[in-house]
Amino acid sequence: MQIQYFKDLPLSKEILNGIDDLGFSTLFPIQAEAIIPLLEGKDVIGQAQTGTGKTAAFSIPMIQNINPNRKTIQGLVLEPTRELAIQTAEHISQIGKYTPLKILPIYGGASIRRQIRALERGIHIIVATPGRIIDHIKRRTLTLTSVKNVVLDEADRMLDMGFREDLEYILSKTPVNRQTSLFSATIDQSVMKICHRYLKNPEEILVSKDEIALTQMDQYYITVNPKNKFDILCEIIDDNHIERAILFCRTRRRTNILARKLGERRYDARPLHGGLTQPQRDRVVNAFRKRKLEFLVATDIAARGLDIQGITHIINYDIPLDPVVYFHRIGRTARVGLDGTAITLVGRREMLELNRIKSLTNTEIEELEGYYKSSRELSHLHEAVCTDCGKKCVVPFKPDPKRAVYCKKCWEAQKPHITRLF
Repeated sequence: MQIQYFKDLPLSKEILNGIDDLGFSTLFPIQAEAIIPLLEGKDVIGQAQTGTGKTAAFSIPMIQNINPNRKTIQGLVLEPTRELAIQTAEHISQIGKYTPLKILPIYGGASIRRQIRALERGIHIIVATPGRIIDHIKRRTLTLTSVKNVVLDEADRMLDMGFREDLEYILSKTPVNRQTSLFSATIDQSVMKICHRYLKNPEEILVSKDEIALTQMDQYYITVNPKNKFDILCEIIDDNHIERAILFCRTRRRTNILARKLGERRYDARPLHGGLTQPQRDRVVNAFRKRKLEFLVATDIAARGLDIQGITHIINYDIPLDPVVYFHRIGRTARVGLDGTAITLVGRREMLELNRIKSLTNTEIEELEGYYKSSRELSHLHEAVCTDCGKKCVVPFKPDPKRAVYCKKCWEAQKPHITRLF
């Protein structure tokens, strides 16, 4: 019988207290299948979409199996981006908050001297991007000879970014008898090559291709004339009373332009892309996380790893050219069981890209017809009854009898209760 609750796992009281503080009791599928093999010391290949508790799946066994009395690096998590390294380190710290373990994110763009001082004081787990950890290895400011557990997170993304040789170099510096796990949203041939080379008889925890989309999310697309795209975007925001969303663009330039145009219309929006310095990016993300900013206008640098509560909408202002990126983008909402809405603006010449996305999933991506000639067109698509007050309201999705639906006033009252996500 598969274990369903964290309390039934063979975990220390300290770890269970950390999990309890985060408000979780029931295991999500990737956690239910991966945690026991990892606790047993087995290598694991895990395929899971974003927002399903994947970080906890590999973090909990790592924390459980580390000896806190040895002030050496025993756990290593490799991540493709700085943002993901920071947030994964935060997640591990939250889970292990009642343990004496010390966790350190290591990434480029931050002070290397500060990282060196932290390493000198003794660290148990490092969460790192490949480039910066190689820098430390070559400076001889850290050694991986005591590492017992290695996690390759977002492996497909790291390979796409050209980190194959870096990963091979880093793994060559770790003990041969280490435990290795690999987690990826997609498992393709290049990922399997890494698995065959570096994992020993791994447990395979795979989801089928048609499960890649988030089933609790309402997905829509609107066919638009590129000349009217910005006006249509503004109508979407106004008609649906959207107050917390990520808007995705393909390039830094388009991100800057869209954020500026939204600002001119008095929407509270800021850009996020790789052209910003690390402190600038941190300020933007923190402002959005703390609800001091309503709209994040981002390139795909934010498509993975941003784990921010209460994002109700993802709007693909530009449809991604890579269909898999679509699912990484929309995974920024509907996190860990909550509902969300994704809306994609598609030019008539971009239908091929949309069809490629549809071919990867069996969940419906529904068309919202028309060009928004009426500013009320979307909001009248579906009528509903508010679960709290019982009054009629309009929503941009088909109401599901099994899900709560709120009017704007009651939704504002519900917001404070939607907290603490992995």
